[in-house]
Amino acid sequence: MHCRLPCSFVGGGTGYRVPGTGEVLESGYVVYSPSAKKRLLGVSAETIERYGLTSEAVAWEMALGALRDSDANVVIATTGVAGPAPESGIPPGTMCFAWAFAGEPIAVFTRTQRFFGERSEVMRQGALFGLTRLSHYHQRWLRGERA
Repeated sequence: MHCRLPCSFVGGGTGYRVPGTGEVLESGYVVYSPSAKKRLLGVSAETIERYGLTSEAVAWEMALGALRDSDANVVIATTGVAGPAPESGIPPGTMCFAWAFAGEPIAVFTRTQRFFGERSEVMRQGALFGLTRLSHYHQRWLRGERA
């Protein structure tokens, strides 16, 4: 299994501290701005306008863009507000995830989760959550579910 990680929430820090990450992590993106999300991952301006930057719809499109741009067979995409203050009415600690699996058809699972603590702690919790939920969504994908 080879993974790609497009992140706007955890600053790309999802797996870089874990020994052996290089054996499974194909590449990663850090895409904070709307223009980077559009340019590098193909997130549509319409999706950003309609749902906002912190949305499952944006995470979904980030994940699909990362799959299209690599040989990875799984992607974890994140977007959110780490804090300390709310952004566009979104409370700090809110993070939207998308787990995407290559194949026919492609499967994408999304979820929004809120974390609490200082900015660095929120980011750490988000990165850990994204990685630990990968197995859950992989099992759903293996059972043929296509969110």
